[in-house]
Amino acid sequence: MLFSSTFFLFFFLPLLLLLYYRFVTEHSKRNRLLLAFSLVFYAWGEPLFVFIMALCIAANYFFALKIESYQDRGRTRLMLVLMLVFNLALLAVFKYAGFITQNINSLLSLDLSVPEIALPIGISFFTFQGISYVIDVHRKKAEAFKNPLDVGLYISFFPQLIAGPIVRYETIAKELRERNATEDDFVQGTSRFILGIAKKVILANQFALIADKAYSFPADSVSVTLAWMGAIAYTLQIYFDFSGYSDMAIGLGKLFGFHFPENFRHPYMAKSVSDFWRRWHISLGSWFRDYVYIPLGGSRAGKLMQLRNIAVVWLCTGIWHGANWTFIVWGIYFGVLIILEKFTGLDRMLEKSRLMGHIYTMTIVIFGWVLFRSAGITEAIDYIRSMLGMGSGAATEPIAVLYLHDYRFAYIAGIIACFPLISRAKAFYERRKSDRICCAAIELSFISALAVLFLISASYLIKGTYNPFIYFNF
Repeated sequence: MLFSSTFFLFFFLPLLLLLYYRFVTEHSKRNRLLLAFSLVFYAWGEPLFVFIMALCIAANYFFALKIESYQDRGRTRLMLVLMLVFNLALLAVFKYAGFITQNINSLLSLDLSVPEIALPIGISFFTFQGISYVIDVHRKKAEAFKNPLDVGLYISFFPQLIAGPIVRYETIAKELRERNATEDDFVQGTSRFILGIAKKVILANQFALIADKAYSFPADSVSVTLAWMGAIAYTLQIYFDFSGYSDMAIGLGKLFGFHFPENFRHPYMAKSVSDFWRRWHISLGSWFRDYVYIPLGGSRAGKLMQLRNIAVVWLCTGIWHGANWTFIVWGIYFGVLIILEKFTGLDRMLEKSRLMGHIYTMTIVIFGWVLFRSAGITEAIDYIRSMLGMGSGAATEPIAVLYLHDYRFAYIAGIIACFPLISRAKAFYERRKSDRICCAAIELSFISALAVLFLISASYLIKGTYNPFIYFNF
């Protein structure tokens, strides 16, 4: 089930809100209600995948209880290792088994049968949440749940289940035990959800059409103009798709009294690659920092070990995104660039020149998304060559001109929407708080804009327009 579907928007969510606020008042029963609806949400498309997630919940519940009860350091470490082996084995079997087998066959000239295992939706997210739960208990940042249903809610809670943000256990441990959704939370949650669905439906889906068309041509013969249009369209698509989904998740969390961490902070305003990754998918970056980079030693053991630790993190980041060499090379690509920036001082130099830093960063990012989007390394190289005018395609072609004409306003709106417009509007509002008339006008304008965005988004969904979701693959 998707947030950007008519069933979720007009039946699932209203029914859950009605039951949650009208008929269920006890906290523990509200948690059970959220758990039940989360399982239905996940099982809607592929019911069998629920058992995989249930296995993840049960195993991590067991590991956390054992770690909390053990006083012996050796036994605790053993449980921690077993927990990591279990969760990573889930990922290895369901996400990477086919990829590993194919590469063994190629490397050793074997003919092993390649397993075709369906990928459970959101497995990369819920396994990482399971790991976070056990490690946070081990670090005594929060107590383990005695009831497995509470662990089930943390891992399976539908707002962040299939696309994040990755919510660490310590972040919402108290809210899982006791919370109270205020009127402000509800209003802010509704606003955030509408903004998120507008990003997804109005912007991301439009750019998906252009990107799909551009990438449907042979990578080595697409025209320069269409190649760049496709690359920029995908750059905008993945941002509005993923950040829109994160906005919806954060908004939905607030409707029920949960406060999830921010996942994006205007990444296309970054002035260096390092700055970009401090702004993009923040919850994943902080997860790798706190659970991989720092435990490996971080920057404490000298430059050489720091370099190694950064390399490990970015290799893991690439692998986490998918079972394809394009993702691995993509992770290495950004890892190398971040290492170069950090150890040469380039990031600090770029900070002093906003324009040059921005041009440099966006060029790097766009080429990176080409690699991310492509089916294989060869296709990515050919596509980039076409972008640089080194392919067999012409400089332009009629279809590129047509798309540029038809989607020119979408490109303009998408680029404008990358700027921190809302945060600046909020700052303006705060400065004018003493002016009641001005504040009332701003509030009315904002409410009207939200209503228009919701109606437009709903109309697109009702008409059944193209509605892909990139992060289903992860």
